[in-house]
Amino acid sequence: MRLLAFDTSTDTLYLAVTGPEGPITEQLPGGAHASAALIPALRGLLAQAGLTLDTLDTLDALVFGQGPGSFTGLRTACSVAQGLAFGARGGQGLPVLPVPTLLAVAEDARTRHGCTQVVAALDARMDELYHAAWQWTEGSGWQSAGPLGLCAPEALAVPEGWTLAGNAVQAYGARVAAAATATAVPARPDAAALLRLAPTLLAQGRAVPAAEALPLYVRDKVAHTTAERAAAKAAQVTSAAAAPTAQA
Repeated sequence: MRLLAFDTSTDTLYLAVTGPEGPITEQLPGGAHASAALIPALRGLLAQAGLTLDTLDTLDALVFGQGPGSFTGLRTACSVAQGLAFGARGGQGLPVLPVPTLLAVAEDARTRHGCTQVVAALDARMDELYHAAWQWTEGSGWQSAGPLGLCAPEALAVPEGWTLAGNAVQAYGARVAAAATATAVPARPDAAALLRLAPTLLAQGRAVPAAEALPLYVRDKVAHTTAERAAAKAAQVTSAAAAPTAQA
């Protein structure tokens, strides 16, 4: 199965393609650079596999990390996946496979650390973590073991015997209280994990037409409006004025 995969949900840009002799992978700085870097990086990666953007018809599908993650990164991934897929096969389009970012984290943890019961957690910025639980069984692959969520580092829960995977501890250290009782391993949503996940997900019918290649958001809002900031500041001033004055 020939696949092109990429993830732009974090500060690192992950890419992979199925080459003649196996997967070819690359990682580059992402974040604010993702929108400008993704297409040139894909061109270079495809060239290593003997492909170009004009010969994507030979691929079975495009695979991308759908989030949650950086809003800018997710929009970049979706727009590129849609554009490449729409233009392939004489306008008939390539199938597109959106893969949850935290599922890719769980798969990376399984491959590198042998984990089969995983709470995957990634830094969501703003003092919060994205998290989801996944359980692996031979023959069935990964199954969701809980809803996708967003929480403070202190509130992250990891069941007894499960592994915490991702970058939560690297980002928040001792604030991740669950790491004191659970095994924690570094893991990432790299494109090699997307390639490994893709055959099973495609067999399950998870591919979508290009127009339906959409981001998976958890946090609907990343900034306050001017009015909301003003209201919050006024509330702080009022609260401070109402506080009892310390006695000398």
